[in-house]
Amino acid sequence: MSSPLTLTHQRPTEPIEPGQLRRVCGLFVTGVTVITTGTEGREVGTTVNSFTSVSLDPPLVLFCLHKQSRLHESLRETGGFAVNFLAAQQEPLARSFAGKRAAAFDGVAHHRGADGVPVLSEALAHLTCRTVDEYPGGDHTIILGEVVGIGIPEPRQDPLIFFEGTLGTLPGGQPVR
Repeated sequence: MSSPLTLTHQRPTEPIEPGQLRRVCGLFVTGVTVITTGTEGREVGTTVNSFTSVSLDPPLVLFCLHKQSRLHESLRETGGFAVNFLAAQQEPLARSFAGKRAAAFDGVAHHRGADGVPVLSEALAHLTCRTVDEYPGGDHTIILGEVVGIGIPEPRQDPLIFFEGTLGTLPGGQPVR
């Protein structure tokens, strides 16, 4: 027998509290990415879990970026970005790029994608993208990109996930395949 659903907000005329929304959305398991962009010597990145595939034809993806993010200026300068899917052992890297201060690329294995944007060399996988459009989304900007390159390094690694405000791995460290 399943547990009854507890509703904490039932009246459509009441505003949704940001903390409640964060708590409920935190129950949706997401992968963890670091979005990277920038020119040689001016690489920037930020940890993002608001990433999704939009279309296969044409190949489109999107992510949401806080309006105060350090990436906005570099994204507009370069016109492109990389989506780096993090592996389970990259939790320290996720935390480093999640900070308010710019994370340094010093000591972080990376290379340039075919389009020139920085790619994290030890990521689970990556997509390089050309920015197609930006849309307002409350306190975030929705960035739409066309995928122009992909990479899956060998050997295959377990993913880093985000659930209930915590970074971690899938139960037993085994990915669902």
